[in-house]
Amino acid sequence: MSPVLQIALALGSVATLLGLMAIVRQISHIWQIRAEVQRKLVHVGTGLYALSLPWLFPDRWPVYVLVVLTLIVMMVLRLPNSKLGKTLHGVERQSHGDLLLAVSVGVCLFLSEDELYLYVLPIAVLALADAAAALAGSTYGTRFFQVENGEKSIEGSTVFFVVTLLISTFCLMLMTSFAPLNIIVLSLMVAGFGTLVEAASWRGYDNLFLPMGLLIFLSVHATSPLQDLAALAAVFALSILAFKTISPKIGLTNHAARVYVTAVFLLLAVTAVQNALVPTLVLAAHAWSRIASPCESKYPDLDIVAALAVVSFGWLVLGTATGWNAISFYGMTAMGMLIGLSALALTRRTAVTRIAILSGIAVASCAVRLMVIDLNPETANWNGPMWSITLTCLAVTAIAPSLAPQAFAQARVTKLTFLSLVIPLATYLFSIDYSGFLT
Repeated sequence: MSPVLQIALALGSVATLLGLMAIVRQISHIWQIRAEVQRKLVHVGTGLYALSLPWLFPDRWPVYVLVVLTLIVMMVLRLPNSKLGKTLHGVERQSHGDLLLAVSVGVCLFLSEDELYLYVLPIAVLALADAAAALAGSTYGTRFFQVENGEKSIEGSTVFFVVTLLISTFCLMLMTSFAPLNIIVLSLMVAGFGTLVEAASWRGYDNLFLPMGLLIFLSVHATSPLQDLAALAAVFALSILAFKTISPKIGLTNHAARVYVTAVFLLLAVTAVQNALVPTLVLAAHAWSRIASPCESKYPDLDIVAALAVVSFGWLVLGTATGWNAISFYGMTAMGMLIGLSALALTRRTAVTRIAILSGIAVASCAVRLMVIDLNPETANWNGPMWSITLTCLAVTAIAPSLAPQAFAQARVTKLTFLSLVIPLATYLFSIDYSGFLT
């Protein structure tokens, strides 16, 4: 298929999306369909169409063009005077789900490469199980649990588990050569993990966390022996019990505790334990800073988990796109977040006390980094230990919050994340070899 024809097909796909929204909008006036159902109908239609993209487009680049065009259209539909946009945004709760769905399609297709089940399974779960759970919960739900400023139902989560289990089993049977017992165990873990992610997500973030989490989980563990999967399940169960015990003592809500468990499990599932250690400590530092020096964010616990997820996925995508392992730079970013949050937690202490404690945390985090460097393969340390860059990053993220804590009263996590990313990202972009992109 020629490039011109593929571009035309991408434009036609956007037109198809708009046509679907117009049809749903028109039908809703006739049959009095509520806003949530309208949104889910568009969600299902878009997701099912997305499943055809690997076969519809011979090349990958037109799909990325389609994703960018879709994001632009979604932003336009968010304008106040957009009548068609009310099909997606007629619900009262704030949601970024439409934008994150488009991002997930592009990123999942990119990361799945030639293993199409890594794309089809997560997108199918997102399109079908998520919608089935939402509609079942809103129609038949009687037992609810709190999420952010809303609620979800036990019935909806049960439907999600069952539908995901069926989708996973069906996809793995048709698209892989895994042994039947492995398929059963993997499908149960996919359904359990996916249900927790869906139940803990908010503001439409499940449209990102759910497919990305499932893709990464499968890419890491699809070929694992059964004993390794059992060990991972045990760690997951212990994490739930630990947070259930600790969360009331540190003021975490039940929803925040579930989100923390999801974050810890995802970190442990997608990377080696040594690389997940500092990001996990970031959660502890945030809990400390939230108590010692509260910020003005309405949902600070959810913000830090979203930031960690975006940073983790971002470095993964960047490393995959360039072919240069980014795990060391990811660890440096997490160290910066750890020090920055600790600095904010210490703002009410004397200068001497702050310097002493922050120095101790910096030394401890550098000791962890040294251990990580020793345990990781050489491919992860291709740019060396980067101690001067690491210490500079720690100094910047410690000094800025210490000197101007009031600047982090609002959007604390966002500002600290950007501050922690600046030096590692600049170093990475400067250090990689671009010759492969030019030939």
